[in-house]
Amino acid sequence: APKRGWDSVTVPGAVAGWSLLHGRLDRLPFADVLAPAIDYAERGFAVSSVVNEKWLLAESLLRDQPGFAEHFLPRGRAPRIGEHFVLRGAARTLRLVADSGGEAFYRGEIAEAIGHHAREHGGAMTAADLAGFWDFVAANGWVDTISAEVAGRDGQTYAVHELPPNGQGIAALACLGVLKHTGIAGYAVDSPDWHHVMIEAMKLAFADAYAYVADPRAMRVSPGEMLDDGYLESRAALIDMARAQPFAAGRPAAGGTIYLSAADANGMMVSFIQSNYMGFGSGVVVPGYGISLQNRGAGFSLDPASPNGVAPGKRPFQTIIPAFLTKDGAPQMSFGVMGGNMQPQGHVQTLLRMLLKQQQPQAACDAPRWRVMHGLDIEIESAMGQAVADDLTARGHRITQSKDTYMDFGSGQFIWRMGDPAVDGYVAASDSRRDGLAAGF
Repeated sequence: APKRGWDSVTVPGAVAGWSLLHGRLDRLPFADVLAPAIDYAERGFAVSSVVNEKWLLAESLLRDQPGFAEHFLPRGRAPRIGEHFVLRGAARTLRLVADSGGEAFYRGEIAEAIGHHAREHGGAMTAADLAGFWDFVAANGWVDTISAEVAGRDGQTYAVHELPPNGQGIAALACLGVLKHTGIAGYAVDSPDWHHVMIEAMKLAFADAYAYVADPRAMRVSPGEMLDDGYLESRAALIDMARAQPFAAGRPAAGGTIYLSAADANGMMVSFIQSNYMGFGSGVVVPGYGISLQNRGAGFSLDPASPNGVAPGKRPFQTIIPAFLTKDGAPQMSFGVMGGNMQPQGHVQTLLRMLLKQQQPQAACDAPRWRVMHGLDIEIESAMGQAVADDLTARGHRITQSKDTYMDFGSGQFIWRMGDPAVDGYVAASDSRRDGLAAGF
């Protein structure tokens, strides 16, 4: 599947998502919400170190994509750390979006500009596709979460909520469901057993997610079937605590990203994520409007037998998964972890530290992580320690220690509600692996 250029672009959903979210939970006028972004686009900002690193990686890869160099290589190269960067076209687009409540992106001059740019460069997308998506989202934009229960060390039962397919959040829930039928609660945190059983459960969950998750209208197995407790118990029985294994998909019974977490004094909490994917996405930028288009079409399969096969009007397998935790039906934590397939892995690793071992959010966020790659291949952070790495290697895991922690192991943000928000407030954590912060105001 193409990873860059117009053939990797699907109809952008982010702006329609902003509009839906604002329409239901607004506290400020839409124009006020977008005003800071407009200001940054128009006046510019100083480039930070992590962003500079990703920009340098994209420079040679995307230089020849239509519109990229004009907008993102203003001096013929990626901006250096601390250099001032301005994207005035994006300010123009955001003003039009603000004035129209988002509709101008899908109807009118922005949509026409996107369609024209696609035609000029061999893309298939049209202004009519954008308009059709706006209508589709108006009727189908809100979905219910899918969830799994986790028993905490405090004796309370928590519900972990993820978005349903076409996203990969179901992989986190399936992993937690498998772990429910293991001895993980009794393993010492950061012991080889603790990491091994999570790694194996994550591989089982990914095997099913990659085989079955697609646009819900094309899936042959339902989320409920994939999360059936009896089925997940049978999957857990495959785990050998002495040996790493490459797992195939089971057979359930038939029947580039930013993340932010926000909460206010009234107790409203929002878990929010969006992404251009693979750094700068497709590399395609619409002239005059500063619209850098994603490459989510790369998530499709070219196998015609796959439920995730590419087709018109269809959503591809999607990696971005905001998450939410409730206790007794009430909000407990808004959280998420950026980073491709690291996202469900990060959800499981941080969440179980908090719920099973009662680590506070920042400690759980800072703790060393592993990342399931392919087959028996695992990447770990050097902070995990050599003794643990040696033990996992002895069990058959093929271990690589990565030095690029901030590039490979995701980045999380967490807000934990302490009680009555107006009185007790929140505990917030932000990951040092990326630019970001926990801020109260």
